[in-house]
Amino acid sequence: MTKKRILAIDDEPSITRLLKLNLEQTGLYEVREENFSTQALDAAREFKPDLVISDVMMPEVGGGEVAALLREDPALRRVPVIFLTAAVRKEELGGPEAVIAGRLYIAKPLDVKSLLAAIERILSK
Repeated sequence: MTKKRILAIDDEPSITRLLKLNLEQTGLYEVREENFSTQALDAAREFKPDLVISDVMMPEVGGGEVAALLREDPALRRVPVIFLTAAVRKEELGGPEAVIAGRLYIAKPLDVKSLLAAIERILSK
């Protein structure tokens, strides 16, 4: 079975490490960490992910802009993006995740079970 490739983008290395450890522990995913949003597009071009998980608020290039850059690249435009955010609490989302403007947002602190469920749902489409 081929592992799905996930690019984790967050300016906090502890978050990308947490994602990598938890997702790779399932045996289903290969995860690449990127802690500099300015390098996210190059990392995606090199890694060719099946899914991107990106923080929303990062210095220099925010998650929304990273997603826009991915959509502009013909080879990456169909790669789904899950946004992580500390700006909105789970209570405000009505649970651990919500779709806002057609995009999936997951509130920090992360609930790994909810994240895994969201990943499986998106990648099974």
